Amino acid sequence: MARKPRLAPAGYPQHVIQRGNNRSICFKCENDYIAYISWLKKFSAKFDVGIHAWVLMTNHVHLLCTPKLDNLGVSKMMQALGRMYVRYFNHKYERSGTLWEGRFHSSLVSNDEYLLTVYRYIELNPVRANMVEKPVEYKWSSYRINALGTSSSLHSPHPVYLNLGASENQRLAAYRALFDDELPQTDIDKIQSGTRRGLVLGSDTFKQQIESLTGHRLKHEALGRPPQISEQLTAGCSEIA
Repeated sequence: MARKPRLAPAGYPQHVIQRGNNRSICFKCENDYIAYISWLKKFSAKFDVGIHAWVLMTNHVHLLCTPKLDNLGVSKMMQALGRMYVRYFNHKYERSGTLWEGRFHSSLVSNDEYLLTVYRYIELNPVRANMVEKPVEYKWSSYRINALGTSSSLHSPHPVYLNLGASENQRLAAYRALFDDELPQTDIDKIQSGTRRGLVLGSDTFKQQIESLTGHRLKHEALGRPPQISEQLTAGCSEIA
């Protein structure tokens, strides 16, 4: 069965997940995280991709990023990053073969409806995994940058994030306030299914915009749950027909 085309128009944010093969460990020590981030910096700059949010878990990575000019910018970045990190990892741990679970998963994210929700989803991953109690406690995510103003040469703030406040202090406070409430399970399910299946996360207007821009017709699909529940979870998600 042929792979469906990846929707990746320049200027639109994407939620990207890269998993270890069979959920195997991808980061065994602090230097592994540092190496991955250093190459993420290099290749995001090379392929002109803005990195807005991230978290490096032990066996997978989440990114929220936007290709600025090239529709293939994210794919080129992930391919180059993946190859470089696998070469490093295999040499260091005297192993061979693949490290990643096939090609990365991604979904387009609407600026208006879901972008800040995806920020929260990504940076709350360590909390949901019971690795820490608060996102600020996890070192390998963008939370401290987005919420506390910690400096990072990797970080590229999205305009929606910048619009949270007129000053930096206002913006940081408004961002922290987003984490006062738990992320609803319906949003978690929607984001997870959307990224796994390459869905477009956004309103009908956003989907129509993407259809017009890419020439791909999007179809609405249920996520395999009872009708009354799946209607809630698939609101805002469409898949390439």
